[in-house]
Amino acid sequence: MSHLPTLIADLALILMSASIITLLFKWLKQPLVLGYIVAGLLAGPYVRIFPTVGDMENINTWAEIGVVFLLFALGLEFSFKKLMNVGSAAFITATTEVISMLLIGFMVGHLLGWSTMNSVFLGGMLSMSSTTIIIKAFDDLGLRSQRFTGIVFGTLVVEDLIAILMMVILSTMAVSKDFVGEELLMSVLKVAFFLILWFLVGIFILPFFLKKAKRLMNNETLLIVSLGLCLAMVVLATRTGFSAALGAFIMGSILAETVEAEHIEHIIQPVKDLFGAIFFVSVGMLVNPSVLLQYAWPVVIITLVTLVGKSIFSSLGVLLSGEPLKVSVKSGFSLAQIGEFAFIIAGLGASLKVLDPFVPPIIVAVSVITTFTTPYFIRLANPFSEWLYKVLSPRTREFLDRYASGKKTVNHDSDWKRLLKTIVGRVIIYSVLLTAIWLLSVQTVYPTINGMFDSPGRWLSVVMCLLTLLLMTPFLWALVSDKYNSPDVFLKLWNDDNYNHGRLVALILFRVSVAVFFIAGVVISYFSLNYGIGIVIAVAVLGLILLLRENLTQYSHLENHFLTNLNGREEAARNRYPLKSRFNSEFSDKDIELTSVWVSPYSSYIGKSLEELPFRREFGVNVVGIVRGERRIYIPQSDECIYPQDKLIVVGTDGQLQKFRSELDIRQDFPDEKNVRQEVTLHSFTVDEESPLLNKSIAQSRLGKQYDSLIVAIEREDELISMNQSTVFRLGDLVWIVGDREKIRQLLMRKKHV
Repeated sequence: MSHLPTLIADLALILMSASIITLLFKWLKQPLVLGYIVAGLLAGPYVRIFPTVGDMENINTWAEIGVVFLLFALGLEFSFKKLMNVGSAAFITATTEVISMLLIGFMVGHLLGWSTMNSVFLGGMLSMSSTTIIIKAFDDLGLRSQRFTGIVFGTLVVEDLIAILMMVILSTMAVSKDFVGEELLMSVLKVAFFLILWFLVGIFILPFFLKKAKRLMNNETLLIVSLGLCLAMVVLATRTGFSAALGAFIMGSILAETVEAEHIEHIIQPVKDLFGAIFFVSVGMLVNPSVLLQYAWPVVIITLVTLVGKSIFSSLGVLLSGEPLKVSVKSGFSLAQIGEFAFIIAGLGASLKVLDPFVPPIIVAVSVITTFTTPYFIRLANPFSEWLYKVLSPRTREFLDRYASGKKTVNHDSDWKRLLKTIVGRVIIYSVLLTAIWLLSVQTVYPTINGMFDSPGRWLSVVMCLLTLLLMTPFLWALVSDKYNSPDVFLKLWNDDNYNHGRLVALILFRVSVAVFFIAGVVISYFSLNYGIGIVIAVAVLGLILLLRENLTQYSHLENHFLTNLNGREEAARNRYPLKSRFNSEFSDKDIELTSVWVSPYSSYIGKSLEELPFRREFGVNVVGIVRGERRIYIPQSDECIYPQDKLIVVGTDGQLQKFRSELDIRQDFPDEKNVRQEVTLHSFTVDEESPLLNKSIAQSRLGKQYDSLIVAIEREDELISMNQSTVFRLGDLVWIVGDREKIRQLLMRKKHV
């Protein structure tokens, strides 16, 4: 009889138990992540009713791979450019939540009679939400495309970065029983340096590589290349002191800026689902029912503190960032759990022997319970936010609305702030690249070459110094040149006689000083000269660079290449989906979205006309178009029927679209517009005193029938208003319509309408 490895037997047990339980949960219409945890509990070592796994170590390895692929998939959907768009909201939310939960966790630990170190670690564990659990919950509930999820994902990224710093602090405190600010500062700089460097190098190289290899790529080769890049970054991240999860996320974020991002996301979905299922089953296996009974009260107390505390302070953080109450509550309720980083911090405390043995099992129990509650909290957020808004006093509601709208109507930055932001940003980027070249030369290349010769002498130092400065030259030139540092704004301020020129001179000196620092640093690294001589040489080299600036056009090519790669996916999307791109660009700061949904063959609405269906009446959703095979119907008539596999192009708010998707049993997609981009357009006009629409209702205007168009939004005093057929046009209304390009052009040419 042949021997079957334990790994295969354990995997069979995991997948069979997961398949049975998840089918049951699917039938009960419960989130699948909960089914995986229940399956893990039943197949785990603490429940002897059913067969159990033979080797938990192997399962833990598979689970770690699951975390890697889950974070890789998240990075593909949430790029660094998206993080910049929600950067302030994510940073404020994460900071508010982490600081609040650190303090609350510490106080709860003391109230439970725990030691100071146990309490400190408890605060750290409670401050981190679970990326993997939230991703799975959003997938199960079909919420990935909603506006608030961008803030949640941004907050999770910031939390992951904070978690890395927190582990350094906790390790230092555990060993020295003291807080060392210098180590924290170095950790912050290290995280920032490697994140920027990896992103810049990745964006510069990977899109070019994928473009050149495209003719050799099919689904199989693209899958292998993508997973290889993911795991390579995981190895690189762990060797530089970061988590494997962060490395996977960074590679996903880099690939998210390439034109192949959606294709990669599609082909890795089965891999992510398989290993993700193993991860959540392994979490369920950590649950020890006897520990739950023995430490029932601490588990209950910490669970309640986690659910209530994280919901309140996360919502408060989003609210402080200037988001509406509804978005804040939905974001805050989504973050009300602890997960993988809590396990990592608990493992750190156990390895340092500063945590009592009973703490990690309690944290696992709290994590599992909050994992169970996460989908229900996300569902509860919408009705709770509506109830909360109603019970607030009119003055409070007015203040919150004004505070949220104030974020969107803030005046543009002054010219000085724009100039300062541009220069500081570029100095940081150039400094990272120059530091990378410097360290690579001094700490890697030079020692390697030096080891090949018995006594190379001074000539090797001279050659390496010159080569290093040569590689630095394009970036040094860009650093000190006005051409790449907002020259128009600089000249505008310089020519203003009322402006203090001292600030502008200080900026020039600052950039030159940074360049001199790097040149002097390289020279001193290779020749051990005193600082004075090094600076003199640096100034001379910098002067030579400025004299040769006309020949340094290669930097322009480097920057253009980088920007082309960075914006490649957006440009491709604009060309492929012009209507969607234009609409979502115009309404980026409004709670309204143009998207499409795919009608399930089993939907109860099949065969019914749009007039019979309650899309606008019950959901507030407008159908802008229908894609049926190769046929595209824009601004469909009321008697148009819905058929299986139709793609409905719809307009609505986040809440309306969520309700619409769940009711229609549909999956999201978007049709290729490349063959129809000339047929349909989005445009706007203002209702003035001469417009015949003034004081008429939408039904009376007959815009739809006369011009084959659909009114998708009306802005009144910079706010979108809810619409129906009886909505009356008022003076100053900004009306947005979608329809036939030629007929809308005819409408806009009629001066009495515009």
